[in-house]
Amino acid sequence: MRALAKLAPEEGLTLVDRPVPEPGPGEVLVRVEAASICGTDLHIWKWDAWARGRIRPPLVTGHEFSGVVEAVGPGVKCPQVGDHVSLESHVVCHACPACRTGNYHVCLNTKILGVDRDGGFAEYVVVPAENAWVNPKDLPFEVAAILEPFGNAVHTVYAGSGVSGKSVLITGAGPIGLMAAMVARASGAGPILVSDPNPYRLAFAKPYADRLINPLEEDLLEVVREVTGSGVEVLLEFSGNESAIHQGLMALIPGGEARILGIPSDPIRFDLAGELVMRGITAFGIAGRRLWQTWMQGTALVYSGRVDLSPLITHRLPLSRYQEAFQLLASGQAVKVILDLKA
Repeated sequence: MRALAKLAPEEGLTLVDRPVPEPGPGEVLVRVEAASICGTDLHIWKWDAWARGRIRPPLVTGHEFSGVVEAVGPGVKCPQVGDHVSLESHVVCHACPACRTGNYHVCLNTKILGVDRDGGFAEYVVVPAENAWVNPKDLPFEVAAILEPFGNAVHTVYAGSGVSGKSVLITGAGPIGLMAAMVARASGAGPILVSDPNPYRLAFAKPYADRLINPLEEDLLEVVREVTGSGVEVLLEFSGNESAIHQGLMALIPGGEARILGIPSDPIRFDLAGELVMRGITAFGIAGRRLWQTWMQGTALVYSGRVDLSPLITHRLPLSRYQEAFQLLASGQAVKVILDLKA
């Protein structure tokens, strides 16, 4: 089978030929139909500081993908051969304190597909059966491939007291920020403001936002006050940018909620008293998806048609053109880039 792998501690990935793996007890073999490139994959491609500290080559990369169950290992009752599945990327231990208290999404021993073990940039991959989420067979594989990152958006929007009837500021209009705008709109939030310095990506938020903000051209805090009169009730932070985080926190009304998924590339400094404590701000650190609550919430939105993810899929390329696909995403002129594993 063909697979896209990090073979050495250097920039780039290599298309290789590997034997088709066999599922063991409690595992399934998935024939991958579609895979999506995300920011983590770009880190691995570039071999930046994060990748150098985390990735151990050789490794088949990719953690956003979908396909068909080709075979099941001993003891597997669900899913069944022929089922169409999306894959939860976090393989958890079920034994640590986090898992034992139902917080599987922050398992202390998590192994991530495509990061800690072979992932989905391959024609076939073996995964734990419990990580395969069965979809309706009429759901397009390319949409099914991005249900995993969609779960990050759903988890962020639904954390704390939710967003229904609340004013929301979204900082960062990357794929997950845009998905969050869709979820917030479908969930009754308003007004929704979306901020990003990339005009290409910011334009994708227009159908779901009441106000778009380019922070390089406008003062974000002034716009927030102009639209809301005082400030927003909820901050959904996806940029990981230090300036955006500070502005987002100060855009909140006293007693507001900050839900932070974006990860800064370096440690940042902030005024704990002035930005959080004395203003009564509640801050939530958002990691991955709650297993399996978020999958139930997210797929309900997609299956019902309340959220249509297809507009975010801007490019579709065969696996053989993977270099072009990565360059597209790195350019900032793409949202979700899908690799077709059959081509």
